[in-house]
Amino acid sequence: MASNGAYRNSGSHRGSFKVDRPPHAASNLRTSSFKARPSIRRSTSASFGSNANKDADGVPGRVRVAVRLRPRNAEERLADADFADCVELQPELKRLKLRKNNWDSDTYEFDEVLTESASQKRVYEVVAKPVVESVLDGYNGTVMAYGQTGTGKTFTLGRLGDEDTSDRGIMVRAMEDILADVSPETDSVSVSYLQLYMETLQDLLDPANDNIPFVEDPKTGDVSVPGATVVEIRNQSSFLELLRVGEAHRVAANTKLNTESSRSHAILMVHVKRSVVREEVLSNEEGEPSELGRPFRPLIRKSKLVVVDLAGSERIHKSGSEGHLLEEAKYINLSLSALGKCINALAENSAHVPIRDSKLTRLLRDSFGGSARTSLIVTIGPSPRHRGETSSTILFGQRAMKVENMLKIKEEFDYKSLSRKLEVQLDKLIAENERQQKAFEDELEKIHLEAQNRISEAERNFADALEKESKKCQLDYMETVKKLEEKLVLNQPRIDHDDSVRDKRSGQGGCFSAAEEVEVKKLLENEANLRKAAEEEVNRLRHQLELYRQPNVGDEPDTVKLTKLMEEEALQKKKIEEEVIILRSQLLQLTLEAEQMRRCLDRGGAENGFSAYDAPMSPFRHSQLKETKSGHKPSVATLFEQVGLQKILSLLDSDDANVRIHAVKVLANLAAEESNQKRIVEAGGLISLLMLLRSYEDETVRRVAAGAIANLAMNEANQERIMAEGGISLLSLTANAAEDPQTLRMVAGAIANLCGNEKLQMKLRSEGGLKALLGMVRCGHPDVLSQVARGVANFAKCESRAASHGTNSGRSLLIEDGGLPWIIQNANNEVAPIRRHIELALCHLAQHEVNAKEMISGGALWELIRISRDCSREDIRNLARRTLTSSPVFRSEMRRLRIEC
Repeated sequence: MASNGAYRNSGSHRGSFKVDRPPHAASNLRTSSFKARPSIRRSTSASFGSNANKDADGVPGRVRVAVRLRPRNAEERLADADFADCVELQPELKRLKLRKNNWDSDTYEFDEVLTESASQKRVYEVVAKPVVESVLDGYNGTVMAYGQTGTGKTFTLGRLGDEDTSDRGIMVRAMEDILADVSPETDSVSVSYLQLYMETLQDLLDPANDNIPFVEDPKTGDVSVPGATVVEIRNQSSFLELLRVGEAHRVAANTKLNTESSRSHAILMVHVKRSVVREEVLSNEEGEPSELGRPFRPLIRKSKLVVVDLAGSERIHKSGSEGHLLEEAKYINLSLSALGKCINALAENSAHVPIRDSKLTRLLRDSFGGSARTSLIVTIGPSPRHRGETSSTILFGQRAMKVENMLKIKEEFDYKSLSRKLEVQLDKLIAENERQQKAFEDELEKIHLEAQNRISEAERNFADALEKESKKCQLDYMETVKKLEEKLVLNQPRIDHDDSVRDKRSGQGGCFSAAEEVEVKKLLENEANLRKAAEEEVNRLRHQLELYRQPNVGDEPDTVKLTKLMEEEALQKKKIEEEVIILRSQLLQLTLEAEQMRRCLDRGGAENGFSAYDAPMSPFRHSQLKETKSGHKPSVATLFEQVGLQKILSLLDSDDANVRIHAVKVLANLAAEESNQKRIVEAGGLISLLMLLRSYEDETVRRVAAGAIANLAMNEANQERIMAEGGISLLSLTANAAEDPQTLRMVAGAIANLCGNEKLQMKLRSEGGLKALLGMVRCGHPDVLSQVARGVANFAKCESRAASHGTNSGRSLLIEDGGLPWIIQNANNEVAPIRRHIELALCHLAQHEVNAKEMISGGALWELIRISRDCSREDIRNLARRTLTSSPVFRSEMRRLRIEC
């Protein structure tokens, strides 16, 4: 922002004017506040230096130029008190007069003339709002400010309006209109913020990205910067924060003309993607509208709004630039000169446009002579001392008014939207097919069961009938035999008598009675036929029984198919069980993160929302206790009961990396609950976590495993178990190898918990745990430093307790390992948890008389005096005061320095 004072917000507001455009473009472009001007020459180039032909569907649109006069500042009111302004504005005629002297002046016409009293709202409505509306309709747009340094370009474009909302500049107001018009469900808005500093394109949102290359499309000639940071915008507050970050990184300097002179060209790029649906009319062979309906064609419109805050042109003898400021001024003037040459070439329809003379002209290729709708605001000052610069600015705007662009809508077929729609339809069809398949399988199973029941019933009925028939045949046969035997017995006397008579007759030459013989033969034949019929019926029934007992060949494929389906269902069930475990763990993780975030927001401040290991009880356990007190069963316990510990531990060896990660996350969350820790350790969970820390190089697995070990290390019994299993060595190796701040935070938290155990002091030193803890300060992340400070405080407290009991008479291991300089350096750290732990550590170290001389030589005495006077916590303040007064070495040094505690 220029330092020459803010503009007044009061001023007359003029009505809007309509832009002259072809009738076919009326539905695509909204009304403009700039009034069109006639007889404008048309550029033959589609953009800076481009020889491509313009699209026949393009809409002509001349560059619109407005001029804004800055009011006099305090210096000008004092220095030019006896001189009139060099500029006379005639806003009702849209003219301004530039005085040469008291009797002669030059008159210039612009699309809009804004007086020094024009409000920021009016400037936005007449200059930028038509461009923003075109961007929302699918066209590219550019808003640019040009003028001498100190004339209010940054105020006009980039003012945030923190003190006075009416001072909001074009950038803020444009984003307000864009966010109000787009739909969050179907549209997206993303932003990049760059600066062109000494012909180097730099990222204002990522200062490390200080040399971004250009990429030029060989077909269309469009220039893009794919290496720039792109941030998606959801609300106005996030956009304002982004602008603050960018302005903080923009290069500015103090010159004679401007105390905050911008030394770079700032470029804000707003990318808008909007989904639209176009109705298409189908035609038949005769060209008449078809009766088949009107299909809708999904389209996506990609447009871009570029807001350019050019660095101010300056004359070296006036600005007083020298040294590095002089080099900056040279690059600024060279790029502005290249832009002016391109504008001149386009205004004169030159065959060659020198686009490649500067990176600025390459970036603005689409804005002048291209396909973007462009508005230019030139800012001038009233002082007659700068009449030459004012004249140059006005002439630049006059030449820019002669440049005509060919506006084009950037539309593409929305394959993604159509794909999503088809995927939804496909999912519905798949679900419907699965339902029908399930109903078919159920019906088939029902029919199969009914057929089996009928076959079984028929077999039982047939067997019963066969048995009854067989018994009946046997009874009939026996009855017939019995009758024949009875008849034979009854006829035996008669037969004997007949034989004797036959013998007599034969002796007498007579013959036997033929009638009786025929009757006996008939009886025998009847009996033989009945027996044969009975046997045939028995054979027939046996054959039918065998047929029924044989398996039904036609049903075999269905049985095999059902068997395969059952096997597939079993496999699917197993997969679903694994997915359910993963989803439950994810739900648990999200629940815990939401609860932790809610607690942080409720308590506020960096101290309350800092670390899971900053207090003896983890936030996870605290939230569970709260839920238990309120009568709700904790999610961890529910998952524990439903899945089982052994199942979770078995998933740690899964081949699927995602399953492994979720399993170790669930185990870490279970370890946060004190009631689960004993069961986890007894089931081998601690050993499994240490094996993961030893074998896996996956950063996520190592981070979560270290967090779970940190939770288990809150218990004293578990601390000794971790030590026995070589956990300190593993944590030390992980601390030395890891670079991720969150992993280091977890490892530091675990070692900090172990530092609170007096029995482990020497073991921590010998196995490298203490050095690893102090070595993690290389990260510099506040969360990691807070855990390191907590571990140092715990270790110093244990040493102090051992010294008071007489079990430790030597110098502090922290001092021997070189930790004292870092402790003294961070004793007054701005992060409250770090400062609190370091203050405690200093007090505990000072209680051991052996450490006093080295602490005095290292500067710790001054910190102890500060703590005894200025510490925010009374208990630490009293502890420091007691330590200083009880130590003869500290009292002697304070007397020597004439300091009273």
